[in-house]
Amino acid sequence: MNKPATVAVTGLTVRHRRTVALDALDLSLSRGVHGLLGPNGAGKTSLIRVLATVAAPASGRVELLGEDVASPRERTGIRRRLGYLPQEFGYYPAFTVREFVAYVAWLKEVPANRAPAAVERAVERVGLADRIDARMKTLSGGMVRRAGIAQAIVNEPELLLLDEPTAGLDPEQRVDFRALLRELGKEATVAVSTHLVEDVAAACTDVALIEAGRLAFRGTTAELAALGGESADPGDTTTNAIERGYTAALRAHRERSGSGAARAKEALR
Repeated sequence: MNKPATVAVTGLTVRHRRTVALDALDLSLSRGVHGLLGPNGAGKTSLIRVLATVAAPASGRVELLGEDVASPRERTGIRRRLGYLPQEFGYYPAFTVREFVAYVAWLKEVPANRAPAAVERAVERVGLADRIDARMKTLSGGMVRRAGIAQAIVNEPELLLLDEPTAGLDPEQRVDFRALLRELGKEATVAVSTHLVEDVAAACTDVALIEAGRLAFRGTTAELAALGGESADPGDTTTNAIERGYTAALRAHRERSGSGAARAKEALR
C-alpha cells in the first residue's frame, strides 16, 4: 500500500530575478528519507526553502502535511510541525546549546511542560549532551552544525528539511548522523539536500535528482546505481556505482533537454 504524501508539489516554479531556479517541478514525498541530489545551482536549496515556507514560489501548488501553503493561516500550523536546517543559520553566540535549542522549541510552540525534556533529548541525539551548557561561540564548526540539527528535530517534526546537514562533520559524526536519519525516517518525512553521494547511499530510501530546475531522475538508490552499469574495477563500491548512475542520469537528462529545445526551435521556424 502506498504511503500518503507528506509533500505534494505540482508545477512549482521559482525565479530569482531573471533566473529560473525551479521550472514547473512536480514532486511528492512520503514517510522515509529522501535524498535531493544535483549539481551546484540545480535548484535544491530553492526547493528546500519553499518547502520550509521561507520562500514563495512564482507559480505552482505546494501542499505540506495535507495543507496548502498558499494560506497564511495554514502556513502557521505547518511551521509548528516541520523542522528546518538551512546551509547557514543564525544564532546568538552567547546562548548555550540548551538555550539555543530551547528558544527554537519555544518558537515551535512545544508545550512548556515538555520543552526541557525535548531539548535534552534533541541535544543527546546529536551527540552534544556533554556540551549542552557550553556557549555556542565556544563550539567547533562541526558542533555548531550538530546544534543546528538538534534545533531542527526538537519538536519531533513530521517533515524534516535538511540542507547540506553533514557539512563540517567528521567521518565518525557522519556515520552517527546517517543512523539518526534512518531512525527519524521511520516516523517522519525527511528531505536531505546534499552533495555527498555516500550519505545518500547509506541513509536514503530514494533519490530525486534535480538538474537545471527540473527533475532528472526519481527512484531508489539501487535504481540510480543501475543506470551507471557495471564497473571494470572489481573493487568498485556501492557509492561509486551511485556516482556513475548520477553521472549517467544527468547526461541522459541533458540529452533529452537538448533534443526538446532543438525540436522547439524547429517548430518556430
